Amino acid sequence: MEEKVQGSYTAENIQVLEGLDPVRKRPGMYIGSTDERGLHHLIVEVVDNAVDEALAGYCDKCEVEIAKDGSVSITDNGRGIPVDMKKIVKNGKQVEVSAVEVVMTHLHAGGKFGGGGYNVSGGLHGVGVTVVNALSEWLDVEVYRDGKIYRQSFNRGVPMRDLAVVGKTDKRGTRVSFMPDSEIFETVDFNYDTIKTRLREVAYLNKGFTVVLKDNREGQERNETFHFENGILDFVEYLNRSKQTIFPQALYIEKQFTDNEIEIAMQYNDGYNENIFAYANNINTEEGGTHLEGFKNAITKVLNDYAHANNMMKADEKLSGEDVREGLIAIISVKLKNPQFEGQTKTKLGNSEMRGIVAKALTDGLGTYLEENPAIAKELVLKTITAQRARDAARNARELTRRKGVFEGSALPGKLADCSDKNPENTEIYIVEGDSAGGTAKQGRDRRFQAILPLRGKILNVQKARLNRILENAEIKAMITAFGCGIGDEFDESKLRYDKIICMTDADVDGSHIRILLLTFFYNFMRPLIEKGHVYSAMPPLYKISKAKRVEYAYSDVELAKKLDEMGRKGCDVQRYKGLGEMSKDQLWETTMSPEHRTLIQITMEDAFEADEIFSTLMGDQPELRRQFIEENAKLIDTKDLDV
Repeated sequence: MEEKVQGSYTAENIQVLEGLDPVRKRPGMYIGSTDERGLHHLIVEVVDNAVDEALAGYCDKCEVEIAKDGSVSITDNGRGIPVDMKKIVKNGKQVEVSAVEVVMTHLHAGGKFGGGGYNVSGGLHGVGVTVVNALSEWLDVEVYRDGKIYRQSFNRGVPMRDLAVVGKTDKRGTRVSFMPDSEIFETVDFNYDTIKTRLREVAYLNKGFTVVLKDNREGQERNETFHFENGILDFVEYLNRSKQTIFPQALYIEKQFTDNEIEIAMQYNDGYNENIFAYANNINTEEGGTHLEGFKNAITKVLNDYAHANNMMKADEKLSGEDVREGLIAIISVKLKNPQFEGQTKTKLGNSEMRGIVAKALTDGLGTYLEENPAIAKELVLKTITAQRARDAARNARELTRRKGVFEGSALPGKLADCSDKNPENTEIYIVEGDSAGGTAKQGRDRRFQAILPLRGKILNVQKARLNRILENAEIKAMITAFGCGIGDEFDESKLRYDKIICMTDADVDGSHIRILLLTFFYNFMRPLIEKGHVYSAMPPLYKISKAKRVEYAYSDVELAKKLDEMGRKGCDVQRYKGLGEMSKDQLWETTMSPEHRTLIQITMEDAFEADEIFSTLMGDQPELRRQFIEENAKLIDTKDLDV
């Protein structure tokens, strides 16, 4: 029995949090978490305000700039936050403060509650920019309105001074600059690629809208602009750019239903995986919702009806949703007046009417396209029928695999060197290349929390294989069993046996190849592992540099040259590691496995998608695309002498 808390429990124990205290006390309620994901959500909240101005027809450009000190400024050319005075109750008294201060310091204050400020918006609760203010060490807001520049500064949500006119301008809009609070966040270092992914997405979802991203940090200077005249149509073609497609170009459907606007872009490829992204008012509804349900129901019905009407299937045969979505890439973007989201982070849409509206839009648009293009329709239906037969074979393979205990994890693979701690939150597993590296890793690890799983050679390239063949691969079966969480539709994160899954391959070309094969597998069959931040890549050194008693390690040719210049080349002994197996257990621990000294790169969905794309291109027969992808993705795989 647990020990009781000492002392009485009275009204004195009841706390009432006022102002922005609830946000600072429980930030996870408002931004999801205080890790890197939560940090980047601050930018999303401010950018979404600019997007809402664009949806209202007042803004066509947004600029995000990372300053040298790591702070961020977000500028739009919208109407600008109102600057006139507003009466509010403060400390029990009615006072007048500027609308800017109200928006920045009061939760549930904004122009999105039906007051005529916005017809369609992603922000609903009036807490977005307020939360950013509360969780920032400092925040400055400038409003360009009526020919004047207005400015106000805040410190951890507290106004430092009243809103004041500081100059004249012919611009209009709002600029919000802030420094995330290191007392709140685990890291305040923004990741350029994470921001880029979201901003590019915003530009795709709003055709004609321009988004600029600048990074002014020393050594990281970059500047990119995103603008897409065809919106989500360009988005689908970008996602499918390296694949062999069935439609000559993506199918685009746009429908208006009273206050609701539906946009759908879709295109099939000859692959086996589906990628459907659903958005509501530009918010990525990662958990789907009624708009995604309507889409899935409609596409299944349309293709079944077409197949039966054209005698391509028997009357008692039926294609499943999985069958008709194999090889599909689609974007669903709905804009509605009163969206109902689950929680402030808006991961699921709940408006019941959207199910029928999206279904009608897709039924009309896709149905007409199939009737007008019978050759393409026939090819598509035959593809889905083939998918159905292959899925039956995969189901049989899965059942056979389950009977052998792979999914349940009752008998762990013999090659696995498990750790003693059974609490998944404390443990990590290293996927290593070959028995030699596995042996060194087993000797060098901390057996309390580090498990080692050596793989023999390169795993199967799942990009061009169906599930039944994949489940026959011994190395893939070993990973599935070791992780314990299943794959595909049977994936269950609660059964995951390790918090970190670390790909520790050699620092050479073959190691890069194997790492991307692993990422391609995770992306296609264990995607939640990447989405929830469980997958990492270790960074083993490529060179050991010795001079007298000094030992240094270099992770690239550039770093090697730099260290040789620092140490003085004369008398330096350089050893190039051909593989992890050449390192001693102490060297491996010191450079790659010790939590104190190692460098782990957390794999993002963008990284995994690029890995998946690389193999799609390398395995295809499009030499120009192959060359382009090798150049674009040199950071992920060194292919200059890789024979694929």
